[in-house]
Amino acid sequence: MTFTQFSGIVELRTKIVSLSTYIISLLYSIYVAGTVSPLLAVLVLTAALAVDMGTTGFNSYFDWYRNVDDPRFNRESAKVIIHEGVSPGSALLVSILCYVVACMLGGIIILMTGPLVLILGSLSLLVGFFYSGGSRPISSTPWGELFAGGFLGFVFFIINYYILTGRLDQPALLVAIPQSLAIAAILSVNNACDMVGDRAAGRRTMAIVLGVKGAQLLVYIEGLVGLLMLAFLAYRNILPQLSLYLTLPALILILTEYAKMHQRGYSHDTKGPNMQSISKIFILQSLVYIGGLLEAILFV
Repeated sequence: MTFTQFSGIVELRTKIVSLSTYIISLLYSIYVAGTVSPLLAVLVLTAALAVDMGTTGFNSYFDWYRNVDDPRFNRESAKVIIHEGVSPGSALLVSILCYVVACMLGGIIILMTGPLVLILGSLSLLVGFFYSGGSRPISSTPWGELFAGGFLGFVFFIINYYILTGRLDQPALLVAIPQSLAIAAILSVNNACDMVGDRAAGRRTMAIVLGVKGAQLLVYIEGLVGLLMLAFLAYRNILPQLSLYLTLPALILILTEYAKMHQRGYSHDTKGPNMQSISKIFILQSLVYIGGLLEAILFV
């Protein structure tokens, strides 16, 4: 297996999502607590990437197993199992090894913090596996966006915040929500474009439940509500004021990308450019978070 093929199995290009959540939660932890443990910060980052890669690897394997990634519909070159003949068994092995690494690092973190991390971490691993594994995977139900956004955004944010600060408080819970909505929007675009293939594979995603127009509307609602909530949190001084001022230029650019997506439509043929657009939107919202927090940490 080449590195490019490994990258395709674990979809390294998508790790910007978990990396963004990590950076935002790290900066927010420093903003609240003033300082954090560098060792714990590195351990959490490494464990989180291992969980993310393992989860994506399981998804690659089970999508092949259930013929979700049907070459008649799929146009993604990164799907190396169906387009390059990579052994499905190797994808499964990579995923298991990633989870083993995550468990080992998680054990160290638990010893340094407490049992709450064990509960939340174990739950994250189970959801990561059953997102695509099991007889009725979460990804094939209408709840895929909820679990993906909830765990890659909200739960990961809260776990990192708790590990680094030793706290669990209402402001942190609120700050985590826009990130969850932004991640859910990414999956909503993916599912809106995959409706034909997903329906053929017997899946019943939220996009299929809502229909073409409803699936598109869900994308726009998730993205815009998340950004507006960021502005509200900054207005209420839960986040730094700079985030409020960054919201307007970000909103203009985001609406431009949504207009492009709407004009293209949502299908297998437009999935590539639409995923690029929603990735830009995600990065813009992340920069609103990061810009405000960095300015407050460095200059206030």
